[in-house]
Amino acid sequence: MTGIEATQPTRALRSAARNGEGWYAALARAGIVTKGISFGIVGILAIEVAAGSGGETTSREGALKTLAGEPFGKLLLILLAIGFAGYAAWRFIQALAVDEDGDDGKDAAKTWAKRAGYAGRGLVYAALTFSTVKIVAGAGEQKSQSDKAHETAGTVLSWPAGTWLVGAAGAIVIGVGLWNAYRGVTRKFEEKWTDGASETARAWGARAGVAGHLARGLVFALIGIFAIKAAVTYDPKDAIGLDGALRKLAQQSYGPWLLALTAAGLVSYALYCLVDARLRDVSAG
Repeated sequence: MTGIEATQPTRALRSAARNGEGWYAALARAGIVTKGISFGIVGILAIEVAAGSGGETTSREGALKTLAGEPFGKLLLILLAIGFAGYAAWRFIQALAVDEDGDDGKDAAKTWAKRAGYAGRGLVYAALTFSTVKIVAGAGEQKSQSDKAHETAGTVLSWPAGTWLVGAAGAIVIGVGLWNAYRGVTRKFEEKWTDGASETARAWGARAGVAGHLARGLVFALIGIFAIKAAVTYDPKDAIGLDGALRKLAQQSYGPWLLALTAAGLVSYALYCLVDARLRDVSAG
């Protein structure tokens, strides 16, 4: 037995994850669809800003808050919260299901890196689930993602070596952005697709995946760049979230066009997620 201690419930979860079928697959696919919907809402709202139709750029939390004011908005948010929770659970189960490929230290390090990645994504969507539930319950004022970034950066900058920690976090986020761009350009995401859709659906899903990953790559890169800037200037107000990254695009030369293209990319990512939910091999490995 390797890695995480294998109790009977753990073995059952691992078995479900490795088979990638039944309730586990339903959990994963519903989560992927919900993830896409959340990015799609952000993209649509940003397109409205770029078109001069009012509103403002926002993060996924802000988009969900906007949705709460629409007819049947609370019901939709409840469904989204369930989907986010499903996505988080899927990633946590993946983290639990991964086994070492061998006995040497390199394999063990690779396994724990995978676990950390899965668990990290699970934590992001667990937090998004919590935020959605708070919006449904009307529990207090919801801060923007950039406001949260300011607060977090301010706290970390006050720690010993805080500037290095904020700078390192920014570099990691830039790395995430570059990885998204790489996945888009190389269409690496198709490696996890199985058969089960027409060639036309796969082709359009791949095109949407390219545009969507490039848009996400740009947004993550901007967030990381401004985190590094916050570290260099020792000013937490330089840190931004998704809403701030879109706002920065809008403020540039040809801003409305840049914002519209990026927003369209986020909507494309939502469409890609719909195809991905249908074709993806969700088994743990």
